Amino acid sequence: MDKKNGVTITARDRLLRAWENSTELVRDFENYAKQTADDNTVSELFADFAEDEAFHAAELLKLLQEREEKQSDRNL
Repeated sequence: MDKKNGVTITARDRLLRAWENSTELVRDFENYAKQTADDNTVSELFADFAEDEAFHAAELLKLLQEREEKQSDRNL
């Protein structure tokens, strides 16, 4: 529990926030790649970053979905 405001932040909360951040980075890096098309080196770097971040987002989503499924099974 956060002693400052009395709010408990769970592992699920952290996973969800990380997934949201990661998906936003994918979009940002994809846009940067398009916006820097005049410089292949920079554009390719951003495209690579977008791919890497998409992998992270997919892994985070997978873990979130597994946890949601387990929680749903417990509530039956």
